[in-house]
Amino acid sequence: MNPVLVQVLRGSTVESFHRGALAIVDADGAVHTALGDIDRPIFPRSAVKALQALPLVASGAAERFGLDDDALALACASHNGEPAHAATAAAVLARAGLDVGALECGTHWPYHEASSRALARQRHGPSALHNNCSGKHAGFVCVGCLMALQAGREPAEFVRGYVQPEHPVMREISAALQSATGCDLAHAPTGTDGCSIPTFGIPLRQLARGFARLATGQGLSADHATAARRLRQAVARAPFMVAGSGRFDTKVMQHFGERVFCKVGAEGVYCAALPTRGLGVAIKLDDGNTARAAEVVMASVIEALAQRDDADAAVLGDLVRVPLKNWNGIEVGRIAPAEGLKALV
Repeated sequence: MNPVLVQVLRGSTVESFHRGALAIVDADGAVHTALGDIDRPIFPRSAVKALQALPLVASGAAERFGLDDDALALACASHNGEPAHAATAAAVLARAGLDVGALECGTHWPYHEASSRALARQRHGPSALHNNCSGKHAGFVCVGCLMALQAGREPAEFVRGYVQPEHPVMREISAALQSATGCDLAHAPTGTDGCSIPTFGIPLRQLARGFARLATGQGLSADHATAARRLRQAVARAPFMVAGSGRFDTKVMQHFGERVFCKVGAEGVYCAALPTRGLGVAIKLDDGNTARAAEVVMASVIEALAQRDDADAAVLGDLVRVPLKNWNGIEVGRIAPAEGLKALV
């Protein structure tokens, strides 16, 4: 059974708790920290978007279509669907000569409540541009458009069905994920992600190694190492694009810049690259809790491994130990790392 990583306290009493597993690994696969079962395959979901974005830069598509920091950061994003996110996704598609109709990620309302309300007031519904994965998919479309141009094919026709496992675009994306993590995806558990692309069961040990390689370039091919550095730079320069208003990833990377790349995934998954330490991090909460528990674990890891000064501590304080308030604004408890996490990280 995996250990308790996070406790929810009301007063001084533990009211709830969250079990999970954590791997911190270097680019050679040496384990810095292991809590729980780090060898059970788990679906990393959106946490691996930066690894899936490597071909966007390595293929030359980002350069061919003139993608800037905002566009590259959005390719790594699970964004709020705020106006700037949707507009950037649309601009990426336009640079490739296509529009929202090329996206195969599906449609949902913006996660950002004010943006959803604004659409409703305007009597507009959401489009695929508001999907939290639209930037990643726009990047996939750009990779496909470059493939089409190189093969003398019509881009719109070529990219159709790019979410399917056997499409040339998705084969390229999956190959990048396999190369970074060292996981043999041909023999991994498979499923379909929320945005319709394939997802693969990968152990936390190998996910963390993939993010250590993202952090350092070590173990990646030369073009993927260059792409990793470019993506880290883009995210550090445009952290709003990776998540948005009020979101953990944006808050952390606005402050830490290139010292930390962190990325949430669904169902209690979180991954991070810590370039200054040469380490990668992979987290999975057993109960799938992302909104509070996984963030506390990630904040605790960053506090332990990336903190340098009082300003860092100030940013991380309420992320590591999250105050709980009732409807009258009275603090009634907190969400905090369990003793095992505090002792072993």
